Amino acid sequence: MGMRITEEALQRAIQSATAFLCKLPAVVVLLGALCATAWGQSAFAPLTTLREIETLSPDQAAKGVAVQFEATVVYYRSYEKTLYVQDGIYGILVQPDTNYQLAPGDRVLIKGSTHRLLGLSIASESITVLQHGPVPPAVPASFDQLTRGDLDGRLVTVFANVHSADTVVTSGVRSTLLQMYTEGGEIDALVDTDTPLAMSHLLDSDVAVTGAVSGRFDGKMQQTGILLHVSSLADVKILRPAALDPWSLPLTPMDSALQAYHVRNLSRRIRVRGNVTYFEPGTAIVLQSGSQSLWASTLSTDSIKIGETVDVIGFPDVQNGMLMLAGAQVKVLNDADPLAPQGFTWEQLASGKHVYDLVALQGKVVAQVHGVDKDEYVLAVGDNLFSAIYRYPASGADRSSESIKNLQQGATIRVTGICIMNSPNSFDARSSFAILLRSADDLAVVGRAPLLSIANLTKLVSVLAVLMFGVLVWGAMLRRRVRKQTASITARVAAEANEERRNMQLEQWRSRILEDINSSRPLGELIDHICEMVSFTLNGAPCWCEIAEEKNLGKRPASMDGLRVMSHDITARSGGALGAIHAGLSVKTDPTDDEEVALANGARLAMLAVETRKLYSDLLYRSEFDLLTDAYNRFSMQRYLEELINGSDGKGKIFGLIYIDLDEFKQINDVYGHHVGDLYLQEVAMRMRRQLRTGDMLARLGGDEFAALVPVVRNLAQIEEIATRMERCFDAPFNMEGHVFRGAASVGYSLYPLNGTTSEELLKAADSAMYAAKNARRAARGSNPSTRTGTLGLPFEN
Repeated sequence: MGMRITEEALQRAIQSATAFLCKLPAVVVLLGALCATAWGQSAFAPLTTLREIETLSPDQAAKGVAVQFEATVVYYRSYEKTLYVQDGIYGILVQPDTNYQLAPGDRVLIKGSTHRLLGLSIASESITVLQHGPVPPAVPASFDQLTRGDLDGRLVTVFANVHSADTVVTSGVRSTLLQMYTEGGEIDALVDTDTPLAMSHLLDSDVAVTGAVSGRFDGKMQQTGILLHVSSLADVKILRPAALDPWSLPLTPMDSALQAYHVRNLSRRIRVRGNVTYFEPGTAIVLQSGSQSLWASTLSTDSIKIGETVDVIGFPDVQNGMLMLAGAQVKVLNDADPLAPQGFTWEQLASGKHVYDLVALQGKVVAQVHGVDKDEYVLAVGDNLFSAIYRYPASGADRSSESIKNLQQGATIRVTGICIMNSPNSFDARSSFAILLRSADDLAVVGRAPLLSIANLTKLVSVLAVLMFGVLVWGAMLRRRVRKQTASITARVAAEANEERRNMQLEQWRSRILEDINSSRPLGELIDHICEMVSFTLNGAPCWCEIAEEKNLGKRPASMDGLRVMSHDITARSGGALGAIHAGLSVKTDPTDDEEVALANGARLAMLAVETRKLYSDLLYRSEFDLLTDAYNRFSMQRYLEELINGSDGKGKIFGLIYIDLDEFKQINDVYGHHVGDLYLQEVAMRMRRQLRTGDMLARLGGDEFAALVPVVRNLAQIEEIATRMERCFDAPFNMEGHVFRGAASVGYSLYPLNGTTSEELLKAADSAMYAAKNARRAARGSNPSTRTGTLGLPFEN
């Protein structure tokens, strides 16, 4: 008996365990789903404090994390949309979505997302001013704190000595740039004032400057300095005036200037590692590691090979706006394993993002100069130029041993070397560049020059000149004739050289015009520049254009007396006429092919300018209007509604929103086809637009839904009257493609601020009112079946 009880108990235990194990996967799945849901909700919740935002890694910030936080404005430059805000000990750069009226001390609510521009920053979607209060206190800052980025975006005070005060132009606005020296190094301050004379007394003074701090960066986003953004001259306090007016200093002979030179450099030596991509003994070495590269000046003449892995120690420095090492010492670690160059476009290299990188670029030879210490090749990539430079060793090695190639003009070559910039490098500007060659092998011919070229013609002319000189030697009787022929040939060569220079000027002019066409310059300015280019081609003859959208552009003479007018039509790619370009030439000259070519080139550039501007206007129109009905689209209506709400803050302004939904629109598409349905939508939009007043806005929200925004309303009765007109405009029958039928719509409206103070509340109220009207109509038809007629509630007529 005892044994049976034990076996039964054991059997029951096994069955219970089995049932539990069967249910376990479902429990696990349920818990997993709950955890995933909770994680998803938290993952998409916006960050609400600057402290949380500062904890993001660079990779996380680059993904555009949503944020919604409060902070206080410490600096705002409206014309270039530069905003720094601070909350406690945390500060950050914000890029406003539009211009706001902000001042230091404003407490604001910022909604947007993170991104990586100059470090961690915020792209705002909206900024709301909550209240105005005190500006956060500025904290004293050392040079080391600023270079480490410990105080980025915050309001700081820097104690320094002023070395210069100059007027600069940023985004078209004049301001003052102070260059100051602190205990640790040089700091710049951009003061929002254009009165440099009022600041000249600051030279050599010890000052306390208060402003929002940020870094200076080069094209590779490497920090090259510190910049303070200062709101006004009042934020520059003089602690100790200069002992002497700098303009009253005694004159110093130029050859004695070094006597006043004195530098105290506290920079720390650092060590970097990479592969050698360039080495010029006694001058410089360039290292590259992955996407990073660095120029280091060195006096070393040791045997260092391209591709070797080396350690370099030196002192960080900034020259010409680019980061580099000074006083470098080199230690070779591994044998040479040359890096493969990366191919880039001219635009990529001009951006400065690949300065000091090992690059490759292909172009056509325009000119070449063989100098004493270097050879330089001018190459063209499309309409853009760059240089390839080979520097000979400073040790005076035999030039012939280098085997530098004498390339034919017009030949296509591939250039490999180190990209250097010809002007100060900035992260947001393009600059001309050159490529440093390491050896003759860095020039590879990939396409030979055409047989008929200026260089070959020049050689041919030279040969002919030699032959003519030989003829002079052979007979005294022919000397005079040969001299005349030689003079003629010399004049022709000079004329060809002048023509070549003139053609190069025209190509540069054309290149600038093409760049301007791709920029935001007005059409009128572009046409004026094109007319100036054509006028230059025609030796100063007046040139002007007639464009449909513009009046006469260029320089049209007041009188045509004594002028022979030539014209060329400006024709669109599609074949339509856009206008014409004209030139006034002297009646004493005969028409030439060159005149026609000049006008044709000008017409092509004008066509490109006009069509580019039309394309921009068309894209702008498509972004704001519904293409079928010519009504505004949902996004334009939403933006205008938000502007009305933001502009009516506590001012007692009233406006209305009318929501219109077409009844049983789907049946028109089903019965007559989508073409008739589109015609019906166009006619409906036209009828409803006639019911609105000037200043009212009709928008198609999508499908068969419309909305009308009435920005000026005196009372509820006025918006009711407009809504009734919108509903009654469907009373007349519609005639589409021979089909006659009646239409109907359900209309609802809301009033600001009676039915809501936000766009969501107003849309919801109008939508609810519309659906109430629609349900009431259906109920009325249901209670009276005799009123139920055709597809849209009224009989069709065929």
